[in-house]
Amino acid sequence: MFAILIAGIALWVGAHFFKRLAPDMRANMGNAGKGVVAVGILAGLVLMIWGYRGAEFIHVWAPPTFMVHINNLLMLIAVFLYGMSATTGRLRGKMRHPQLTAVKVWAVAHLLVNGDLASILLFGSMLVWAGAEVAMINRAEEWKRPAPGDKKKDVLLVVITLVVFAIMTAIHAWLGVWPFPG
Repeated sequence: MFAILIAGIALWVGAHFFKRLAPDMRANMGNAGKGVVAVGILAGLVLMIWGYRGAEFIHVWAPPTFMVHINNLLMLIAVFLYGMSATTGRLRGKMRHPQLTAVKVWAVAHLLVNGDLASILLFGSMLVWAGAEVAMINRAEEWKRPAPGDKKKDVLLVVITLVVFAIMTAIHAWLGVWPFPG
């Protein structure tokens, strides 16, 4: 299953980097290229989940119990940051890469509470990928900061963050991973 996990990671990273590493090839594909990339990303995600869920547990380190609290706080922050990318509120434009920053926070949060090899491979690779993606984007394009919007939209973002966090918690519980110490 480690091979499936690694193949998924490679496909995810390759599909995301395709536009930046082979811009001419991607441009020549036209709109079909978007579909190819989308299929590659989706296939990579499926393989990562399948490989991670089926991977043998190989203990590397034992995270301290209190890290669960830090993980939960970081996950709440990650959900908020991810949502910032779609907000039209005052927070719009405060951060250049809110989605990729959210992925980095998500990865660090999970590395703090998972000490097995499959987790280190999955979350560590996503942390490295998101950092590399930010670096590639920053080098390729100048950022034009959007104008801030209505502050009521930021309140909506907080509400949506709490709802999405509750849904994610329920999904983790349904999968047998209770995210709160008890």
